[in-house]
Amino acid sequence: MEQKLVPVGVSARHIHLSAEHVAILFGEGSELTVAKPLSQPGQYAANETVAVIGPKGTFPKVRILGPVRPSTQLEVSRTDAFSLGVNPPVRESGNIAGSAGITLKGPAGEVTIEEGVIVAARHIHFHTSDADKWGIADKQQLKVRFQGERGVVFEHVIARVSPDFALDMHIDTDEANAAGIKNGDTAEIIE
Repeated sequence: MEQKLVPVGVSARHIHLSAEHVAILFGEGSELTVAKPLSQPGQYAANETVAVIGPKGTFPKVRILGPVRPSTQLEVSRTDAFSLGVNPPVRESGNIAGSAGITLKGPAGEVTIEEGVIVAARHIHFHTSDADKWGIADKQQLKVRFQGERGVVFEHVIARVSPDFALDMHIDTDEANAAGIKNGDTAEIIE
């Protein structure tokens, strides 16, 4: 039986901004500029950063990922959340209703969002052809094994299937550090 191997990307804290918030934080007419492309087609790390200010702590330079989104969303690890003094839920990207709020500061202005801070649920992006080949459905919960020195099985890994995606598993820095995983390592879908 063919192994279902997927590359792993470790996702550090980052933020997605709405067009409205780009204008407030960087000035009217400002646009994000590409620093480097990411694993998902059309996605990129921007040159721009913002300060993220919580009740307990601040991160002075949080990388923005583009392009702009309909809603602003900050993705942090649980450790980051403790440092900031917020208690975000574990959620799929885009599911921010009722999540934690935070203050953002850019070179041109500041904005406080009432919701939008999450710990991103571990997930795998599948191109539809990869999902079809392996019989995996969108939103399916998977088990994924990493064989490294600190081998681990991740449960509740959400399959995200789209013709716009490239095969890549995303975990946060807490998960990666606990298992000794680095960008580009490979994991195996076992269920």
